[in-house]
Amino acid sequence: MRYLPHTQEDIRTMLAKTGQAGLDDLFNIIPDELKTREGLNLPEAMSEWDLNAHMENLASANIACRDYKCFMGAGSYDHFIPAIVPYLISRSEFSTAYTPYQPEVSQGTLQGIYEFQTMITELLGMDIATASHYDCGTALAECALIALRKNKKANKIAVSSLVHPSHRQIVETYIQPAGYEMVEIPRTREGLTDLAALEAMEGIAGVAVQSPNFLGNIEDLGAFRKAADAKKILFITSFTEAMAYGLLKNPGAFGADLVAGEGQSLGIAKTFGGPGLGLLAGTSKMMRNLPGRFIGKTKDANGDDGYVLTLATREQHIRREKASSNICSNNGLNAMTACIFLATVGKIGIREIAQQNHDKAVYLKAGLEKAGFKSVFNGPFFNEFVLKVPDDFKQKRAQLVQNSCTFAGLDLEPCYPDLKGHFLFCATEKASKQDIDDLVKEVA
Repeated sequence: MRYLPHTQEDIRTMLAKTGQAGLDDLFNIIPDELKTREGLNLPEAMSEWDLNAHMENLASANIACRDYKCFMGAGSYDHFIPAIVPYLISRSEFSTAYTPYQPEVSQGTLQGIYEFQTMITELLGMDIATASHYDCGTALAECALIALRKNKKANKIAVSSLVHPSHRQIVETYIQPAGYEMVEIPRTREGLTDLAALEAMEGIAGVAVQSPNFLGNIEDLGAFRKAADAKKILFITSFTEAMAYGLLKNPGAFGADLVAGEGQSLGIAKTFGGPGLGLLAGTSKMMRNLPGRFIGKTKDANGDDGYVLTLATREQHIRREKASSNICSNNGLNAMTACIFLATVGKIGIREIAQQNHDKAVYLKAGLEKAGFKSVFNGPFFNEFVLKVPDDFKQKRAQLVQNSCTFAGLDLEPCYPDLKGHFLFCATEKASKQDIDDLVKEVA
């Protein structure tokens, strides 16, 4: 829709209705000391066509993933999105900011979220899933708060140092104002969370482990379940690559109490790192503790299926000072996108996509090792892995961006200073054999 400015006649008519003499009078409620005195430093007005050309010129400075080859992951992954997904999600029935409080006018949206919850529980092997959250970091923070509230004798939550750095920061931001503390579990030389260090910790209410972890390695979740049982604490798992569970055993198979994850891989474009899709699931025992909302299935007066918002407390929406969480909405449009994506590819499709991710990552790693890169960890991984790069790789990486539109790996030093000279590489189903061969040839 084009922007149509108000005419002077429109403005006079509105001011006559409001009883104001001029537009400035509308802002009399704002104290003078808070008003700008110098005005806004805006450029001269442009014609519609000049403005379009100006905006296109600005946009051309950005890099679109569809034009580049991306071998980076680290929480945001480049996957194919079936054409049916953006087509359906752009329909007016779905592309709305409306929050479905009223079931009589929201059956389509409510059913979509109900189906989304169902598919997420199947993917993760859990009993229940919420209607989604902002991103994995906020979902993980909610899990930490649940563990701390349930264990009155502890004021610490143990979080693996191999949980995504941004997500650890979000957890700390959430729990510190409430008087709680986050303690990090160190990593081993094998790039895994140190189980022995966890076993030595005292006064913790729960433990959170990411698998595959930030370095791409697959954790032994069964061992952490046993450690949590020995300490009688909650076992929380997280993930950034939802596609991994097309191949790997899901968190439910290891007895996780709570699962927080990122659903961006499920049909949502990267879009400069956002927006994401927070997935939050748990066992049935956690039902009354999980924040956000659930959609339930029921029968109407005629005996037909109906969908309603259920298990939502008044505190969450009205008495907010007593709420267990500051989240009372869900990431509805992205959740619907993930729902359509999962319904489109199905169980077999998810497994095939996951297999391609793994196989191409293995092929990429082997090629880079032949080109002089050194393997760091020998354990199993999904579609990400760490390699020690040659001394001149940073310069070569910059040249690859400029010359062949290729992003080759993520420098790990800013997140883990002791891993200077190490890069995290990723390959998804979008990486063709030719793309991988070209990259290996360039860096060899």
